[in-house]
Amino acid sequence: MVLTTYGRSSGFALDPIEKKPLNHFYPGTSVLSFGTAGCNLACRFCQNWDISKSRDMDRLADRASPEAIAAAAVQAGARSVAFTYNDPVIFAEYALDAAAACRAAGIATVAVTAGYIHAAPRAEFFAGMDAANVDLKAFTEEFYHRQCAASLAPVKDTLRYLVRETRVWTEITTLLIPGLNDGERELTELSEWVAGELGVDVPLHFSAFHPDYKLGDVPPTPPATLTMARAIARQAGLRYVYTGNVHDAEGDATLCPGCGAKVIERDWYQLLAVRMERDRCAACGTAIAGRFDDHVGDFGRRRLRVHIG
Repeated sequence: MVLTTYGRSSGFALDPIEKKPLNHFYPGTSVLSFGTAGCNLACRFCQNWDISKSRDMDRLADRASPEAIAAAAVQAGARSVAFTYNDPVIFAEYALDAAAACRAAGIATVAVTAGYIHAAPRAEFFAGMDAANVDLKAFTEEFYHRQCAASLAPVKDTLRYLVRETRVWTEITTLLIPGLNDGERELTELSEWVAGELGVDVPLHFSAFHPDYKLGDVPPTPPATLTMARAIARQAGLRYVYTGNVHDAEGDATLCPGCGAKVIERDWYQLLAVRMERDRCAACGTAIAGRFDDHVGDFGRRRLRVHIG
C-alpha cells in the first residue's frame, strides 16, 4: 500500500496559531500550516470541501520532503508546524515523518483533526504531536451519522485519550449549525461532558457556521447563539471558552480563573494586551493552563504564502 499524497501538499502558509484555533499554545506565534487532499469523514457542512473532498491530485500543487518542511519552518521563524486543512490522520505517514523532522529542529507540531481514528493508530499518530485541536462536530450520534457519515463515540474516546493519557495540549472546536447542533440541551450536555470527563481547563471554541458545501441553504449562526453557548459552557464550569468566525472581543479574551482579569485580549487573531508572567496571571498569580514561552509572540493576524521547492 502506498500513500499517493506523500510529499505533496495543497499549499503552505504561515498563520497565527490562534487561527487553528489554539489560544493556549504559545500565543501570538506563527505556525506553518499545510495539508494534502481527501478526508475520512463526509461532512455536509465542510468549510474546506474543495480540499477535503478532492478525489484527484489537482489540489496538490506543492512538493516538500519532511526535512524541507522543518527547514522552511525554521527559516520562517515559525514556532510550530500544523497538519491541517484536511484531516492529518489520512496522511499519517507523511505527517509523522514531518513531525519527527520538526522536533529534531526544535519546532513544535500541531494536529487539527476530527479525532476519528482507531485506538492503535491513534497512539502512534499522537505520539508525534505536541498539540491538537479536535473538531467535536456535535454531541449526538444522529448528527454524526446524518451529517458526517461517522460516529461520535470514537471522537469522545480520542479526547479522553489525549487529555488523560498523553502530554498533547488539547483544545476543542464545535461549529454551531442552526437547527442541527445548537440546541440548549445539547450544548449543556456537551459542556458538562467536557468539564466532567476532560476537566475544566480544556479550552472550548464555539465557531459560527457560514453556509457552504451541501448546507448552503442553512443560515449563518446568529451571534446570540454563540453568546448562549459560551454562557452555558462557563456555567458548566469550563474556564476557557471562546467564540470564533465572528468579531467578538469578549469571546476572544482569555480570562484568569482566579480573579477574572483579562490576561490576554485579542482582536480576531491579533493580541492587543497580555497580562501574564509566563504561565501565570500578572494580577493574582493564578496559573493559566496551556503551553507558554517566557514571552508571547507578536506575529499578529497575517497570513503569508510559503513556497517550498
